[in-house]
Amino acid sequence: MFNSVNNPFNRAISSSTSSDSNGKRQKEDPKKELKKYIEEDEPDEVRLGGMPILTEEEVKSMVNSYINNLKNEHSERQKVVEKLNKYLEKFDVQKFMKKNPNMTSPDFYMIMYNETEGIIK
Repeated sequence: MFNSVNNPFNRAISSSTSSDSNGKRQKEDPKKELKKYIEEDEPDEVRLGGMPILTEEEVKSMVNSYINNLKNEHSERQKVVEKLNKYLEKFDVQKFMKKNPNMTSPDFYMIMYNETEGIIK
């Protein structure tokens, strides 16, 4: 506290109180904590709710259901229905599963939305 006031020799003035030593310890701890957090290795993926990973059969039936729902929603737009039929014909479940491993049902719906968004618009 008094290191810069009335200190012509610029020497550190130490106090005999215990609060100064505690202050020094507190200043060192944040550096150690920061280093600990930086070095700590955490997984990049987080599975919420422990949803089960989908099998090929489940993915096939979910794709059919998803595409059929889209066809029903856009039944008045013939070109969209034709594109959805082509998508369903060309759909390869093994490629889809290889491209998107360890997929849960929420993941599936996000992926399908991204893949079919261009077809619908």
